Amino acid sequence: MNTFPRLVVMDVDSTLITAEVIELLAARAGSLPVVAEVTARAMRGEIDFTESLRSRVATLAGLPESVFADVLAEVELTPGAVELIEELDRRGCAVGLVSGGFIEVVAPLAARLGITRARANALEVAAGHLTGRVAGQVIDRAVKARTLREWAAAEGIDLADTVAIGDGANDLDMLATAGYGVAFNAKPVVAAQADAAVTGRLDGVLTLPPFAG
Repeated sequence: MNTFPRLVVMDVDSTLITAEVIELLAARAGSLPVVAEVTARAMRGEIDFTESLRSRVATLAGLPESVFADVLAEVELTPGAVELIEELDRRGCAVGLVSGGFIEVVAPLAARLGITRARANALEVAAGHLTGRVAGQVIDRAVKARTLREWAAAEGIDLADTVAIGDGANDLDMLATAGYGVAFNAKPVVAAQADAAVTGRLDGVLTLPPFAG
């Protein structure tokens, strides 16, 4: 029986879910137009992700901490996401989520899907409100790739037996590090560098060689 892949690590915003959480938060802060433009440029690889994230998060200052629950309720899973995760679980394949988004949304989403490996940015909160700053390390493209290596090593899995799935420039290092990199509904710069590109349903990746072999 083919056991490849043994670990699948995927991006969250615009990959596992249909939206960019930063934009859902910005809509509540009144900064959506500027944030959406910066997000698009960052995902195309036109500007530095870390600096773009800090500038976007700054516009969220003053939002109540309760906004996380509101946004989580609004998030929609990408069509085929549940089916993909269920099939990977059936095959005994480990799954991880690594996101340039926010752990306050990613963690409960992962728990709902039965996923125990999740890493994302944390937003600083003081007196029940967002400060407009990121707490701790920014999850950029280098950290995403390092996370894939860490999780594979922790499970004793060779990198050749891993698959990474993502849509934006922040995912490029992770896609290159994995044994097989999948661009999903991706920006052209990502689709051009991945081993395969899939559009439409997320469980469409199951037709690719690593899964179908």
